[in-house]
Amino acid sequence: MKYKIVGDSCCDFTAEDLKKEYISRVPLILTVGDTDVIDDDTFDQEKYLDMVDRCPECPRSSCPSPENYMQHFEGAENVFVVTLSSKLSGSYNSAMLAKQIYQENHPDVKIHVFDSKSAAAAQHLICERLERYIEQDLDFKTIVEKTEEYVGEIRTLFVLDNLDTMRKNGRITKVKALAANMLNIKPVLHGVDGEIQQLDQARGMNKALNKLLSHIEKEGYDNTKPVRITQCGSMERCKNVRKILMERFGFTDVKILDANGISTTYESRGGVIVCF
Repeated sequence: MKYKIVGDSCCDFTAEDLKKEYISRVPLILTVGDTDVIDDDTFDQEKYLDMVDRCPECPRSSCPSPENYMQHFEGAENVFVVTLSSKLSGSYNSAMLAKQIYQENHPDVKIHVFDSKSAAAAQHLICERLERYIEQDLDFKTIVEKTEEYVGEIRTLFVLDNLDTMRKNGRITKVKALAANMLNIKPVLHGVDGEIQQLDQARGMNKALNKLLSHIEKEGYDNTKPVRITQCGSMERCKNVRKILMERFGFTDVKILDANGISTTYESRGGVIVCF
């Protein structure tokens, strides 16, 4: 195989994506209380969310080992790896170590690891862009350069309907989470150089999603580019956002993806992630 695209399981690959011989997913392991959940084809989102709701502790995640990554490099001459933000997980560092070890024994294999500086749908966009460049028969160096440039252009904005995970992992205090829930305040967040920061907030999910859309409009956008939306128990909300993006903003390529395990952990039930 000439090319292979490898993503960690925060990349929201579809079932159709994973049928392609040149695409593979390396699972992270999620731990809820004393229970380990492998983020692969066996992941059951609703069951997992119920476990998280019942557990007083924040879910923990374990990144793939270098050995896990190297298994997915086999049989390819050129390997592109896409990981979630290095500021959110050790997945990127593990993939870099895998690259170093693998190339010591396979010096003719070219490997590049992309730090998505984001997660979920943004990783999917990067993998789609890689596919496009591979289909154009570009050389390895050119693909890397053009894709790294694209990584720097991607915007990620999202709205959380549930702040429990952020409270459990210490990102916000219990008092602030309680106040936000009582007042029905929903934060509008965005990715800044691989980190999560609050951009805005509103009372109620619909108003928060309108704020998200207004920021896209205010900051400027290129409606010829694709948009990917990750849903977590929020399909109808995501469909409404997609409709507005297409009818009001003029985007033509807008697809909704289902959150895998890691995405579900960050997004929680009811959240909406928009990447473009």
